[in-house]
Order: sequence, then C-alpha cells, then structure tokens
Amino acid sequence: MRIVLGSAQFGLNYGITNNVGKVKSQEVRKILSYARENNINTLDTAIEYGDSEASLGMANISNWRVVTKLPVIPKKTNNIPEWIDQQINSSLLRLKIPKLDGLLLHNPIDLLSKNGNEIWKTIQIKKNEGLVKKIGFSIYSPNELELLWSSYKPDIVQVPFNILDRRIKTSGWLQKLNENNVEVHSRSIFLQGLLLMNPIERSKLFYKWQSIWSVLDTWLINNNISPIEAALGFVFSEKNIDCVIVGVESKNQLNEIISISNSSFNLKLPESLSTVDLDLIEPVNWI
Repeated sequence: MRIVLGSAQFGLNYGITNNVGKVKSQEVRKILSYARENNINTLDTAIEYGDSEASLGMANISNWRVVTKLPVIPKKTNNIPEWIDQQINSSLLRLKIPKLDGLLLHNPIDLLSKNGNEIWKTIQIKKNEGLVKKIGFSIYSPNELELLWSSYKPDIVQVPFNILDRRIKTSGWLQKLNENNVEVHSRSIFLQGLLLMNPIERSKLFYKWQSIWSVLDTWLINNNISPIEAALGFVFSEKNIDCVIVGVESKNQLNEIISISNSSFNLKLPESLSTVDLDLIEPVNWI
C-alpha cells in the first residue's frame, strides 16, 4: 500500500476545508484501526504539528512505522547534537515507540548554515545507532534540492506534488531521485483541500486563478470524474512516487480514499493546469 497516513489534523486545526477542527482522540483511534485493517502501516507526523505526536502515542502505534520531522533549529542553539538528541528523545516519549522509521528536517535549509555539517552528521549517527532507520528532508521547492544535493544525500525526500504543483517532476528531480534510490513521499496532494472544492465553495481569494479552475472544472465534467478521484488518480499515476501522504478528519474520509486508490489509474490531466505561481501552490502565501 503506497498510502501513508498524515497526522497534521490530529494535532492542529489544519486545512481550508476542515470543518471539524482537530480530530478527537476517539476518531483518531478509529482512523488508525481502519488504516491498519487496510494494510496502511506508515504514519507521517512532525514535532511542529501541535500535539499530533502525543495524540498518536495515546492511540498505541507500536505496530506502525513512523516518520517525524525536526523543527527549525533555533539560531541561539549552542550544542547542536544535544538539541537534536533532546528533540528525538522527546518525540519517542510522546509517540511511545522505541525508534523512528524516518527522521526528516522540516527546514532543510538549516543545512546551508555554518552548522549544516554538524546537523547532518548528528542525524547520521542516530541512523547508525539504529534509533532512526532513514533520514532526509521535507522540501517546499525543487530549488532546495539544487542547493543541498552535492553535500547531503537523503534516504527520503518529502515533496509537494499535485494537479497544479508538478515542479518536482517538470524540474527533472523526480526522475533523478528515483535513479538514486531515494524514497519519494508526496504531500499536499489535495492542496489542503482546495483541489476538492466545488466551484461554488472556492473562496474569493482564489478567483484570480479562474482560468485554471475553468480548465479543471471542465475536464472533470467531461471525464465524469470527481475532484477527489482526479487528485488521487493524478498522484497514483506517477510511478516514481513511492508513498502518498493523505490526511483525513474521519474514518469515512479514509474509507473513500482507500476505495478510490484501489482503482487502476492512468490519468492524463491537462498540462495547462501545471503552474509555478507560488501564490497559489504554496498555502503559506494564502492571505
């Protein structure tokens, strides 16, 4: 199963289509149980996802593979190895597990600082000690790979990839990562839910991209495909994506995603939907 269960919603009010707020602990347990029944065995979380790690720990995830992310390293940190040790140990305590399947840098540009080599060396030591199985980084743009690749070779790279944001592929980096046996985890496949909205649901904030929405909405109607089928089908059609991270607010949502992902996909969405407009494809710019 290529699906990885994202957990931002378990610790934060996450996503522009989220009407329920942070997922309650009882529902978290239902989601996790249902996921395991359907051969999903990997969780994606982060120290910066509110109390997501603690929420997962309370739900007993001892039989899961867990990938978490280190936050931005404070500028005044005097002892990098000690700080990283503390972060990892605190994560493991919250998660109530003995080791991590993956440890990613949430802000890999930290590696370009004067402490970059020490940061990478420290997490490599954790890997050698068996505390972490794989190391890598979570990126926002392929430009970050351009800056990091010559000095730092990751086991895992987490990337945004969806109908609108195809930069990791069009840049050639998806192919390069695959050729170098780097595991690629795609996130933002629904763009925080924006790609699942019906035309009447879209906020005025997104009206200026009406030319894109017209192409997408017309294509969906002409092909008799729902927005969620298109979003999932687009990513699952890409063979060089190893894992697809999905976040859900309920067991029912996960059921729908699993049902759709079990289909056979070979979707070719219009090239004109691909954009590099950062105001649209990077939610941090939504104001």
